[in-house]
Amino acid sequence: MHAKLPTPALPRRAVMVGACGVCAAALSACSSYGSGGSAAPAPAPAPTGAPGGASSGGGGALTSTTDVPVGGGTIFAERQVVVTQPTAGEFKAFSSTCTHEGCTVSQVSDGTINCPCHGSRFSVTDGSVVRGPAQSPLPAMNIQVEGNSIVLA
Repeated sequence: MHAKLPTPALPRRAVMVGACGVCAAALSACSSYGSGGSAAPAPAPAPTGAPGGASSGGGGALTSTTDVPVGGGTIFAERQVVVTQPTAGEFKAFSSTCTHEGCTVSQVSDGTINCPCHGSRFSVTDGSVVRGPAQSPLPAMNIQVEGNSIVLA
């Protein structure tokens, strides 16, 4: 005869709920990792009076061409896009989601699009990886310049 082993004191549901809480806490910590306590700069709103204005879906003006610095860029976190101007009059757009761990990039400076989570940097010219740990470039997005407005196509 074998002795019957005691059953666990915690029901399976309690264990699953606890595991979900741990995952949520980990994701929350990851989203602020490396930010140094400072908040990421707020994305520039579409200028008032811009044709079409900002919208929540595809299309609609993201910003004015004058609001994207030459050699830099502007992040539109709510639209998940970063618009850059590598050289005067040349505009590019890329996903604002880092290809390493899925964090949202937080800054464009010194010719790179920068991720705060693990330090990946991407070129403002073509979205290629300048510094890892990311291995893949930021995916390009389609934009159009219509007058002084930059529109997500």
